Amino acid sequence: MTTFVDTNVLLYALDEDQGTRHHVASALIEELWESNEGALSTQVLQELYVNLSRKLRKPITRPRARAIVERYMAWPTHQVTPTDILSASELEQRHTLAFWDALIIVAAQRSGASRILTEDMQHGRTFSGVAIQNPFL
Repeated sequence: MTTFVDTNVLLYALDEDQGTRHHVASALIEELWESNEGALSTQVLQELYVNLSRKLRKPITRPRARAIVERYMAWPTHQVTPTDILSASELEQRHTLAFWDALIIVAAQRSGASRILTEDMQHGRTFSGVAIQNPFL
């Protein structure tokens, strides 16, 4: 079962200041490394780099952020295409979603994921067979 991981889950797994969220996210990411079932998109990798190097309360160095992104390149990574952008814009309109969330859903669908781990969307909602799961509830 392929699991698409949103940026916030990756960030919580790396940020020890997040308490319970850190422990939950770390365990989930470790499981996905062991099972080889994790998937990402170029959007997630971009957001991960920016958040690690600029937006955390304690940002890490850019070389360290690049190393983390490089490590996650081992996971299947959907490269966002212009067609994905149009599909996301249609999904956004049809379901009243934020565009960036719609793009995550499209990337998850295209990568064959059955679920998306995120805290940014409605837990339990399903889009074309891809279930939204908030692991922090």
